[in-house]
Amino acid sequence: MVEPINTDGSEEQLLLPETRIGDRSWRLNFDGFHLSTEHKEKPPRGLHDCLGVLGPEDNVAEYYQQQVEMLEGFNEMDVLAERGSVLGMSKEEREKLARSETIAIRISNVANMLLFAAKVYASIKSGSLAIVASTLDSLLDLLSGFILWFTAFSMQTPNPYRYPIGKKRMQPLGILVFASVMATLGLQIILESVRTLVSDDDEFNLTKEQERWVIGIMLSVTLVKLLLFVYCRTFANEIVKAYAQDHFFDVITNVIGLVAVVMANYFNGWMDPVGAIILALYTIRTWSLTVLENVNSLIGRSAAPEYLQKLTYLCWNHHKSIRHIDTVRAYTFGSHYFVEVDIVLPADMPLQEAHDIGESLQEKLELLPEIERAFVHLDYEYTHKPEHAQAHL
Repeated sequence: MVEPINTDGSEEQLLLPETRIGDRSWRLNFDGFHLSTEHKEKPPRGLHDCLGVLGPEDNVAEYYQQQVEMLEGFNEMDVLAERGSVLGMSKEEREKLARSETIAIRISNVANMLLFAAKVYASIKSGSLAIVASTLDSLLDLLSGFILWFTAFSMQTPNPYRYPIGKKRMQPLGILVFASVMATLGLQIILESVRTLVSDDDEFNLTKEQERWVIGIMLSVTLVKLLLFVYCRTFANEIVKAYAQDHFFDVITNVIGLVAVVMANYFNGWMDPVGAIILALYTIRTWSLTVLENVNSLIGRSAAPEYLQKLTYLCWNHHKSIRHIDTVRAYTFGSHYFVEVDIVLPADMPLQEAHDIGESLQEKLELLPEIERAFVHLDYEYTHKPEHAQAHL
């Protein structure tokens, strides 16, 4: 629970520092609150929570967890306001992480090439439509690897004259292209599988040697993909996470393809195209969700209210001359946020001083890792119509 330490004053006084601090008395301050050890960590979830059913105790725990996260966010903004930097990795640590991400991408690309060659051999050996579908999925892995590598390379080679605001939108665009190709492949597999089902030729037989080769290759490919998924999911980079998602999908599709082949070989031949259809529908569904997620990041979706709270707290504590905060907006523009802030300063403040306050706030906002660019607008009153009002009609 979040509790005030000093209970003698009013609630409003608890939100402000003590006047004895001097020139810091104008700042919002939550030092008078502490986090109760009872609610610092989320309680363990039960089976009912896994099923999506929340009880009253879960709602209370979630509320207190939100309070804890809010105070932690405010503390982070205090550090940024006082030190001019966020608590994070050093330059050497960031460079080391970037090298690790590059290695993860290269390992994934090399593995995709080798596994694709192995699955081509398995497709030739078995003649299974489900294995062929899984092999085409591996071909798309190679295409997606090239697309994601190209987007990462493009983002690392800025051109301030042709792309003055950077090229970070290349990341979701590359993922969109990859997802579209995956969905197209799934549709082609469905059409071919339906054609096979409606035909009279449903005989499917593998020799013992073919069966050993197919099972051995598919199990090996699945194991390698599972290891790559575990490795890549440890990174926060969106491109490496896309590789991790792709490896996880391959684990599922490989298992579906292998099960379909074995069942078609031992029971009935129609199970092979049915397995291919299931695989294709799963591919279309998963990548359709990926498309929707990345479309939201490109159309300017607003940041969460909790994040806007942090930005507002940071803006108010930036300078004692700030009289009002008129507007705080944060919206996606690719994988990062664009931020718009309108602050009100005294009407008689010299231009140089007002400019320095606005520019330093902009630089402070752009230190946050989630923000790509910040725009700070200075005003002397807040009773006018909102800026860019036409955009909200």
